[in-house]
Amino acid sequence: MLEQVWQDITALPSYLIDANKRIYIPYLLSAIIMAFFVYWGASKRKSIKGFLSFLFPKRVWLSKSAKLDYALLITNKVIKAATFAPIVLTMVPVAIAVTDFLEWVLGKPLMLQWSEAVVIAFFTLILFLLDDFTRYLLHLILHKVPFLWEFHKVHHSAKVLTPFTIYRTHPVESYLYACRMALTQGVAVGIGYHLFGTTLSMYDILGANVFVFLFNILGANLRHSHIWFSWGDKLENWFISPAQHQVHHSDNPAHFDTNLGSALAIWDRIGGSLIKASEAGKVTIGVGKYDARHDSLMAIYWLPLKLAFRSIMPSAGESKKVDKQIRD
Repeated sequence: MLEQVWQDITALPSYLIDANKRIYIPYLLSAIIMAFFVYWGASKRKSIKGFLSFLFPKRVWLSKSAKLDYALLITNKVIKAATFAPIVLTMVPVAIAVTDFLEWVLGKPLMLQWSEAVVIAFFTLILFLLDDFTRYLLHLILHKVPFLWEFHKVHHSAKVLTPFTIYRTHPVESYLYACRMALTQGVAVGIGYHLFGTTLSMYDILGANVFVFLFNILGANLRHSHIWFSWGDKLENWFISPAQHQVHHSDNPAHFDTNLGSALAIWDRIGGSLIKASEAGKVTIGVGKYDARHDSLMAIYWLPLKLAFRSIMPSAGESKKVDKQIRD
């Protein structure tokens, strides 16, 4: 176990050169370029020094909240390696189960004779749509189920946003997202095998799904930042912009439980939870008057556990009422 923990810690610098990670260097550089256009359009006095101050304000990057995010990147990696990594759901048994179910319901695999290019394009698209929808669905559940909200509140307790806020999660939430990924990939592979009965592959750029790569290169790191980058009403009707995700982090109750989607805005439109950047007004970050008190690593790990279980326990008054009903 110690060897696994050490391997996971030493692998952290590789995040900068892994196209499947949000802080991959080209993704960070593309965000900086987009931030430059925001700075250029908003600033009267333009200079390199001014842009660097705009991009890296000390009040954001050196805040207590941001420092906790940096620490969580490491501590969560250690906890994952030491605890749930060996027991997380994996893709293969899910894919086999889906294939067997489809064969039981629909009969033998269809073996569609489509061209290789079309099969790859279809599988890439199905994988992306399933992944984005299940992200939205789990995100919705994390917001709506009180027990789970206590864990997701860790992410929303950030007082400032930086690209490292993506790693501000409780291990329970991380475990749920890991299982979600295995389920999603398993379902996609199971469907693909039943339709085509062949080895499946996806279109990728540097090892990342082409849609994931485009999502990240088009400013994903500005989603967790102080830089307001809107795509305009028309595009934001279909895709979640960085500014829309900042609205999701707003401490204004009018913005709670909105813009839950990851890349696509259509799920929020269907669910009635979409807010465009132009409709949001002034946005400040946090959980508002419902301050989570996540002001230390101990609080971030312990408080969600304590409050989550308290949320499913009957209150003192309810306990007395239940006791009375039992006695009667």
